[in-house]
Amino acid sequence: MGLTALVIAGTADLFAGLLLDQMEDYLLTITGMMVLIYSAIGMRGNIFGAMGSRIGTAMNIGTFEMSLKRGTVLRANFDSAIALTLVMSVAMGVTTWAVALVFFGGKADVWDLVFISTVGGFLAGLIVLGFNILIAYAGSKRGWDVDNISAPLIAAIGDIVTMPMIFLSTWVFFKMDDLSFGDELVMFLSAAIVILTAVDVAVLLVRKTSKRNFSGEAKRIFKQSLPVLMVCLVFEIGAGIVIQDEQESLIAYSVLMIMLPAFLNQGNALSGMLTSRLSSAIHLGTLRAKWSPRGASNDFLMIYICAMITFLYIGIISYGACILFNGSSNISFVDSLAIIMVAGFLATTILSLLSYYVAIAATKFGLDPDDHSIPITSSVMDLLGSMVLVGVIALFI
Repeated sequence: MGLTALVIAGTADLFAGLLLDQMEDYLLTITGMMVLIYSAIGMRGNIFGAMGSRIGTAMNIGTFEMSLKRGTVLRANFDSAIALTLVMSVAMGVTTWAVALVFFGGKADVWDLVFISTVGGFLAGLIVLGFNILIAYAGSKRGWDVDNISAPLIAAIGDIVTMPMIFLSTWVFFKMDDLSFGDELVMFLSAAIVILTAVDVAVLLVRKTSKRNFSGEAKRIFKQSLPVLMVCLVFEIGAGIVIQDEQESLIAYSVLMIMLPAFLNQGNALSGMLTSRLSSAIHLGTLRAKWSPRGASNDFLMIYICAMITFLYIGIISYGACILFNGSSNISFVDSLAIIMVAGFLATTILSLLSYYVAIAATKFGLDPDDHSIPITSSVMDLLGSMVLVGVIALFI
């Protein structure tokens, strides 16, 4: 099931890579767009990957109910995901503006990046949320272990919808900017979104809860997830800086630009799949929270096998897509395949150890690994994965 989901995810990410390759004008016009894009992609996986992990655990322990009524697990995850999406989209816009200004001499106004981030992020979040519910529904009906499929599929869906939604919001921004009152309109709409975000969070935090059901779960998820997501944003921004710094090289080698979303997504998908399985095993008592990873050796082996197959597949289809859509590639097939396989092996080794020890550390500190493992491992892997890929590219090119 996991391998099938990873192959589907890798194929889907190809379209995200092709769209990114076509966004060259936007990337060059607005400084920091690469930072924003990869922060937004990473945050979709962090928020909704963790949601999928919680749903998987709820299914395994028998508390899940396929209902959006208040007091159910699904409704609690729905409400918290909306609030976290809004807050983190605003935070990404402001942070990207500051990073672009300090590191790359960006000249865009803060409201511009807040508008692009919040509109694109919220639209993408709604779509990913719908797919998350669909996966939960299919899993509950068919008796699937969604721990094996939710992380890869959600990560891929996040890539597929985030890129077009950021593209759409950027296109809308330029259309409004052409108007005589465009600057004022962007500022007004951005301020309205910030106010809406504050109201939504306030309603969530003051809502009455009951110990008889899961009505207080949304507040708990929000309070425990927000600090972790803010820390994760630092890693996502770091990954964006690494990629932004190599933007010219990536644009010059189209196959690498096409391959980039799929490579980073596979790291997120693999770590998410592993941490989801580990979290459920810890909750069920089939994995003890020990610092020695011997108890997870079978899971590690499964991840390595899945990784090598899917990275090979991504390398082949990325090169084929480059030839098909661009006519040629200025890097050989052997070199492009060697880059992704070497980088993939290194990234898999890092994510396997990272996923295990983050899940164990969360448990040791009395935290829910479902809330913390996926956001932390995904964000750290975005940074380390981008550094690994850039380093391997430098060795071959």
